[in-house]
Amino acid sequence: MTAPSRFAIGESDFELDGRPHRVIAGALHYFRVHPDLWADRIRKARLMGLNTIETYVAWNAHEPRRGEWSAEGGLDLGRFLDLVAAEGLHAIVRPGPYICAEWDNGGLPAWLLRDPVVGVRRSEPRYLAAVGEYLRRVYEIVAPRQVDAGGPVVLVQIENEYGAYGADKAYLQHLVDVTRDAGITVPLTTIDQPVPQMLADGSLPGLHLTASFGSRSVERLAALREFQPRGPLMCMEFWCGWFDDWGSHHHTTDVAASAAELDALLAAGASVNVYMFHGGTNFGLTNGANDKGRYAPITTSYDYDAPLDEAGHPTEKFFAFREVIAKYAPVPDEVPPAATTAPVLEAPLRHGPALLDVAERLGDAVDVESMPTFDELDHDGGVVVFSTTIDHDGPATLTIGDEVRDRCWALVDGVPVGVLARDAHERAIRIADPRGRLTLVVEDQGRVNYGRRIGEPKGLVGGVQLAGRELTGWRATPLDLDRVPALAAETVAGSADAPGVESVVGPSLAIAEFDLDEPTDLFIDTAGWGKGIAWINGFMLGRYWRRGPQQTLYVPGPVVRSGRNTVVVLEFESFADPTVRLVAGPALGHTEI
Repeated sequence: MTAPSRFAIGESDFELDGRPHRVIAGALHYFRVHPDLWADRIRKARLMGLNTIETYVAWNAHEPRRGEWSAEGGLDLGRFLDLVAAEGLHAIVRPGPYICAEWDNGGLPAWLLRDPVVGVRRSEPRYLAAVGEYLRRVYEIVAPRQVDAGGPVVLVQIENEYGAYGADKAYLQHLVDVTRDAGITVPLTTIDQPVPQMLADGSLPGLHLTASFGSRSVERLAALREFQPRGPLMCMEFWCGWFDDWGSHHHTTDVAASAAELDALLAAGASVNVYMFHGGTNFGLTNGANDKGRYAPITTSYDYDAPLDEAGHPTEKFFAFREVIAKYAPVPDEVPPAATTAPVLEAPLRHGPALLDVAERLGDAVDVESMPTFDELDHDGGVVVFSTTIDHDGPATLTIGDEVRDRCWALVDGVPVGVLARDAHERAIRIADPRGRLTLVVEDQGRVNYGRRIGEPKGLVGGVQLAGRELTGWRATPLDLDRVPALAAETVAGSADAPGVESVVGPSLAIAEFDLDEPTDLFIDTAGWGKGIAWINGFMLGRYWRRGPQQTLYVPGPVVRSGRNTVVVLEFESFADPTVRLVAGPALGHTEI
């Protein structure tokens, strides 16, 4: 902690201890970066010329089940803020409760929305009660770290781009009341696109409005100034890149154009938060999705074409932005080192069991009459295996009543017969010989993080019919994917002469091992794999998919070991090349379509 300071909203500027102060911030989500790397990323933000770090808080990460709150390890927000302070920087905290952020369910926990009466992002009593509990826990961490207590936090945001969603002023006022009652004394902000209706709907008197945009900076600052004549101008999300979704392309922005927009923004006297300064990774199953007519799940990489790439290395954009910032604020002489080449090697993947053979060792099976959703099984995400017996003369059509959420592999007696995909609006497949044990392996590919479909249930919604008749008598097994690495190691048992993965039909486990002299960042090439989930040394890296654009998985150095390392793969489809290939650097895919 340092000496307490006073941070305030002045007539035309932010004020720090009574003097004009420009916020030059960058977004860095602690929950998307391995905690052992937080200090490195924060330091590099300072070296680019930033004086502030901004972060969201992901409610569903901290409280995946109601009442089970965690703020340790990779979720230690207090430690993250302390590291920001140790680097001599300020902090902006944006706790939502809704954060969007291309994060699963926009940060809202799935358990909260299982009750259909709960009102999403509005002043409904049960929603407000849960939100109040959550915010008070966050503010227990944030309040003692405010700048007027000698900490780094200078701003706290209320909700997130609310004017694009609703206009419930009572809801916003409740968030303000909880925030102030919890001891937050620094200025409170909102954020919306600089469109008059959004700014009006998403704000309250007493809250300072900020904007989000990535181009036409002067025009958009003028729109914000027209709506809010007094106080500092700030772009709280200066979009310097963009996110990727599976099946699209890797988004990039022109470096010179982005730097010119940043220059125009700073020349206008505005403060800024670069979104993202460092995007990081959607490790595990944390990615969100968009659905504006086409379901589009977000990739594991959240590189965002940011100034600091997914592995924490400075890019051309880093140095271009640094040069711009140096025109308006002091910038350290020191620069971060360039990226080094990652180790290159390969190891064969050896097969473990077929998923169907071990499903009930990965989860607790339940017998139900009608097809349940994931949420009715109290299963927040990942994979559920459903099975029942069918017996129908001649070919028949298997149909999902309403919608597949999000991908379903159908097998009869363990043999694949088809795939149903939400992103292709598929609901029916033809089965040539519908007799035997029907198994449906269903994957939640990420809950929608933006718009009206937030909070919707997952699974095979509307039931399953064969030849027009409802199928019943289901055995449902929600998989605990944390059990996969140990099970894979046990079943393969290190046998050097285990047969290749091509001997297994349908979803299956596979394992590979390799040795390294010392821990370091790695990149696993997944271009020869199908669709699935990968772990290294028990750490879930996330999803891969031959669809692209992403073709490598980033492995942070702190999860790598000196000596033997183990990669485990849950492959839903098939390997074109059953090999773990470590490559020299990232491959995030094609940039044009």
